[in-house]
Amino acid sequence: MNKLLVVFIGGGIGCLARYGIAQLNRQMPVVTFPVATLISNTLSCLIVAIALGLFAEKMQAQPALYLLVITGFCGGFSTFSAFSLETVQLIRDGHSLIALVNVVVSLSLCLGVIFFLSKNN
Repeated sequence: MNKLLVVFIGGGIGCLARYGIAQLNRQMPVVTFPVATLISNTLSCLIVAIALGLFAEKMQAQPALYLLVITGFCGGFSTFSAFSLETVQLIRDGHSLIALVNVVVSLSLCLGVIFFLSKNN
């Protein structure tokens, strides 16, 4: 199957899952804390950890499965999982300083861009 199609399908399913969690969260009592985002980020990281831990050999043997689950689904569900995975890989590869820079720069830039360029709602 075409790699782009596999990523597209996984990403679409991930986006729908994220939307579903947001809709379920709206039925809960109102809280200031962004629970739906926390759930999506945590579940996405859990899926990445399980896929690369318990199913590592299968993921390596079937690149389409990696693209479907990790790149597609988890990417559509929450890019935080990709950020977390890349940061952990940097640490495991002995690049702790670069991992720290990644965390600081990513959070600073992303929060700064939203804070300064979005309208106050």
